[in-house]
Amino acid sequence: MKMVIDVITLFPEIIKTYLSYGVLKKAIEDGLIEVRIHNLRDFTTDRHRTVDDYPYGGGSGMVMKPEPLFNAIEHIRSDGMERLIILLTPQGKKFNQQMARALSGEEKGLVLICGRYEAIDERVRTIVDEEISIGDYILTGGELPALVIIDAVSRLLPGVLGNYGSTIEESFEWGILDYPHYTRPPEFRGMRVPDILLSGDHEAIRRWRRKEALRRTLDRRPDLLEKAVLSEEDLILIKEIKEES
Repeated sequence: MKMVIDVITLFPEIIKTYLSYGVLKKAIEDGLIEVRIHNLRDFTTDRHRTVDDYPYGGGSGMVMKPEPLFNAIEHIRSDGMERLIILLTPQGKKFNQQMARALSGEEKGLVLICGRYEAIDERVRTIVDEEISIGDYILTGGELPALVIIDAVSRLLPGVLGNYGSTIEESFEWGILDYPHYTRPPEFRGMRVPDILLSGDHEAIRRWRRKEALRRTLDRRPDLLEKAVLSEEDLILIKEIKEES
């Protein structure tokens, strides 16, 4: 069953352009995902297609009006499909790989609301199921977060990536960072590929990769190891790494 994702935005071309390339383009062409893009201005009722207004109580910036967003959600829901309504906002839960995997298994369709301006009228939150942030920083709109979520979720769907195993061995799927990767040539400007990767010894290569992934995590993101599920072998490898350093 394909995943259906609706995106509500003031800038449809931003979404369309990104979806016109690479893995996502092929997934759409193959019918694995369907992304429906809705221009918020199509759900206004005045001649100027107004989507924002001044905030009550004063203050800087403009606030997105509730009427167009309610109209858009009601239009999307009119086909009878169940949807999970997601507001993209810095106030939401921080997006991570576990959340991407949960959303990829969601049986409901997804609706991503891309905000703009200073804020969204608070009443919109009454029709929202989840609020998601992609990080502790401010962007000019929700289009980039929407694309991040579409990309991260879609690539976890069966058939989107040719090699399912490639998603399992990626950073954050293991709970730790990825190991170093190499390709041809075996030597480049005096830098050689580690001999073990050329040895053909699959068990030794597996152990080396795990050890180097742990080494990189210890060096760059030691906080991940506090939450990662580590095996007895992992603990031995970490001990070896610390002794070597």
